[in-house]
Amino acid sequence: MAAHSLDRAKQAVRTQVWDALTAADAVHDASVHGRIPHFKGAEEAADRLAALPVWQRASVVKAVPDKAQLPVRARALEEGKTVYMAVPKLATLKPFYLLDPAALTVPPAEAAASRTAAAIAPAVEVDALRPLDLIILGSVAVNRDGARIGKGAGYSDIEFALLTEAGLVTPATVVVTTVHSLQVTETPIPTTQHDVGVDLIVTPEETITCADPHRPSGVDWSALTTEKIAAIPALAARQVS
Repeated sequence: MAAHSLDRAKQAVRTQVWDALTAADAVHDASVHGRIPHFKGAEEAADRLAALPVWQRASVVKAVPDKAQLPVRARALEEGKTVYMAVPKLATLKPFYLLDPAALTVPPAEAAASRTAAAIAPAVEVDALRPLDLIILGSVAVNRDGARIGKGAGYSDIEFALLTEAGLVTPATVVVTTVHSLQVTETPIPTTQHDVGVDLIVTPEETITCADPHRPSGVDWSALTTEKIAAIPALAARQVS
């Protein structure tokens, strides 16, 4: 599928899910279009995830900064897990905030909010991260095979590729997304080599194990424009090295 056709197909799936969430009054957003949905039931999804052995074994978690995953980040910090969260748009050479539960100056639920984390947490470079037990992604849509679509900016995929190249994503790392049940779509999701699949989908009502999700082995430089690389210092540094 040509790139523009692929983009159109992905956008059609996004629109279908955003419309379904809006019709069902299933989100906290005034308008969900263009966003990772802040879905109603995010706390219940976090509770369901926290009951899983894969969560209980994890000590190092990389999580997206979206509001829908705030309960997951807060729960991780409350339970003494180290949490890494990306700097917006990976725009600095140290592109991750380090939330160390032993060093927090505010309660975990506050520290887990993206604005607070940006104010209180040190930023670290990729090579300073510890190997990741769990990666928590936000999604617009996901299917039971583990294919997912974000809002279209591509930062989750670039983060994953960077962390994989740095040896921080291992075969033991589990990739999870928490979503509303309406975000689990039966519509085929077109994917490319650099799209990250998920191992587990957790909704407020259900835990779905995905059989063989796709994982990129590293950065797909051919898929990145010069401008995109230049805008992400950690990528630019890795390309030079």
